[in-house]
Amino acid sequence: MLTMAYIVAIFLIQDFIGYGILFLATAVVIALSKVPIKFMLKGLRPLLVFIIFTAAINLFMTDGEKIFRWWIIRITFEGVIFAIFMVLRILFLIMISSLLTLTTTPIRLTDGLERLLNPFKRIGLPAHELAMMMTIALRFIPTLLEETDKIMKAQSARGSDFESGNIFRRAKAMIPILIPLFISAFRRADELATAMECRCYRGGEGRTRLNVLKMSRADVWAILYVALFIAAIVGVNLGWKFWANLMGLIW
Repeated sequence: MLTMAYIVAIFLIQDFIGYGILFLATAVVIALSKVPIKFMLKGLRPLLVFIIFTAAINLFMTDGEKIFRWWIIRITFEGVIFAIFMVLRILFLIMISSLLTLTTTPIRLTDGLERLLNPFKRIGLPAHELAMMMTIALRFIPTLLEETDKIMKAQSARGSDFESGNIFRRAKAMIPILIPLFISAFRRADELATAMECRCYRGGEGRTRLNVLKMSRADVWAILYVALFIAAIVGVNLGWKFWANLMGLIW
């Protein structure tokens, strides 16, 4: 819940002062998480093309005061500012989302999600089943990645080429990987379903938990920290003149 609130606050920022506050707040969270900053930056590498594309779209497609123009290429002052803001939003969004998954186990994430969805059971929402599906999906992501790597190495040993040629040839070369991967995924799903039935799994009715989630002092401090961060962002957006006038009225 606090991660979602943090992400919403990121999209409320309107100036560089707000991004300065965001940078400091995120740096403190990363330091407390003890996740190496190199590891965080490494996670941004796969999305580098998407980030550059987003920056280019905002840079060349935003109207305003012209800085440079050549043929159909036009760069405006507002476009530069908006492109910087969008890149910063994406970077901090990815980093905060990565922190959640890097510091919290999938089991705890799904347990928390089930607790949040419990009130909706009254209207027929299968909270336990949805949480179980998420747990299984997160659990098998590394397994599927490992299976994909094995299939690619096996196909490469048989003479397959996945790197040369145009985009259509590369897409066609992925077919010998996707078909065995889908077959393996369905086989694992069938084996998992059989194993759950053999262990008499019948859903969440009447089930107890080994580890019960409880509110701790760290949770309270996290709530206060995010509340202070959101208050700072809202205060910066309203402007110092607004607060000065408000204090004048109170005085």
